[in-house]
Amino acid sequence: MKRRDIFANSGAVLLATAGGAVFAQDANHAHHAHMHGAPKAGLIAAAADCSAKGQVCVAHCLVLLGDGDKAMAACAQSVSQVIALCNALESLAAQQAPLLAALAKVTLDACQACEKECRKHEKHEQCKACAESCVACIKECKALLA
Repeated sequence: MKRRDIFANSGAVLLATAGGAVFAQDANHAHHAHMHGAPKAGLIAAAADCSAKGQVCVAHCLVLLGDGDKAMAACAQSVSQVIALCNALESLAAQQAPLLAALAKVTLDACQACEKECRKHEKHEQCKACAESCVACIKECKALLA
């Protein structure tokens, strides 16, 4: 098996796993919003979208890295960081956790760095979509922190 095939296959697995998680989370969020209200619904949705678009972007970066495009390394790193933070942000926002504001500040900083990095590669639709989802998440984080 070639290195490129390994990266492509791992990207497909990532996408399939992320997609199932996103659909499950959407169903969960709708249920909880109905029962308890969702004052952080915009933040929850933005974080989930940013994570999902990030999964697609990082999978694309891995394929390009496998082809030898080392310029995608910084993009893959920044997106991976954002995915982890957005997943945590989504969870804390749903819980209205006491540490939500602190995490929102860190996530905002990470999303700003990720957007900047993805804009360098926005000729790739995956990077452009990731950058745009970061902008939406930045907006929601700023609203929370205001």
